[in-house]
Amino acid sequence: MDNTIQMNLFEYFMDSEQFSIQEATNLVKNVKNMNVNNESIRARIYEGVDRGIFKKITRGVYKVTKQLENEESTCLLINGDGRDLSMIKDHSVDGIITDHPYDLQKALSGGNRKFATFELFKYESKDFKEKQRVLKEGAFLVEFLPEESQVNYEYLYEIKKMARDNGLKYFAKVAWVKGNFVANTGRKAKNSEDVMIFSNGEPRNLKLDAKKNLAIAKENNLEVTGKTSYEIRDMLQENNLDVAYMKGTNGMLPTVFNHQPKNTKDKIMEAEKPIELIEEIIEYVSKPYETLLDQFAGSGNFVIACHNKNRNSIAIEKDDTMFQKMKNNIEKNLDVKFDEMDYDY
Repeated sequence: MDNTIQMNLFEYFMDSEQFSIQEATNLVKNVKNMNVNNESIRARIYEGVDRGIFKKITRGVYKVTKQLENEESTCLLINGDGRDLSMIKDHSVDGIITDHPYDLQKALSGGNRKFATFELFKYESKDFKEKQRVLKEGAFLVEFLPEESQVNYEYLYEIKKMARDNGLKYFAKVAWVKGNFVANTGRKAKNSEDVMIFSNGEPRNLKLDAKKNLAIAKENNLEVTGKTSYEIRDMLQENNLDVAYMKGTNGMLPTVFNHQPKNTKDKIMEAEKPIELIEEIIEYVSKPYETLLDQFAGSGNFVIACHNKNRNSIAIEKDDTMFQKMKNNIEKNLDVKFDEMDYDY
């Protein structure tokens, strides 16, 4: 019986790129009419993975949902490779905010010190092809990148070129200034990273059209004296009137993002980004209840920031140990408990 379950699955899904446990269960119980329980089917799939018959795309998928009035916000944690987004549908993500572990060894060491203890790599063109595929039209891609130096300037140029060649448009670059933190490595002391922003094609409309909204408010006899453009927006929404937007981020981007990082001893990982920094970026590039992705989630502060700002989030982390630390960090800070769920095989 056990071998029959595996062979039915193998033969039926042999030409398919992937299948889910739900699809496997339907095949075995409803198509093949086998009298087995769900646990047996799952067990045969897991055994098939161990034997090399099947390949699990992700090692663990966890989900938590919070209810706010009439809206839900969902977080999905995936223990998998952030460079493989095959489990995400085309044009289904409203934005990507991520910090890839770039392989620039000279920039990640000093004297006898080595600052990176995680797996490193350099982006390839296929990485930006995948980003472009999952992003909705006009959605923003936000990449944390090192400040330009003699070590990395060629790689930073390559990143811009690969993004452009795959349909992503350069939008802006804003420095993240790390408060009073200073790194004394390389040819000059530095305390910043670059936040590079691209859009998938022409940028989406997130910037308030203040003139049009003011005109709409006056046409509808709303009192606007002394009101900011955001207050006028709220008034229009409260009165079920259309709000006008223009191409660009939600407001003019600042000259710098200024947020102090945690002390080294308090960090979950070396490259951890402050929650407040991610929250600020989230506000510029998305709207509440939209879905954002972090391909290399690390500490999980991205998820906490999304939760705080009422965004749905997908966070992918490859390293098993870091994934567990990330999950623990999120559950501790948000007082939630993730439930493991089925995903594609």
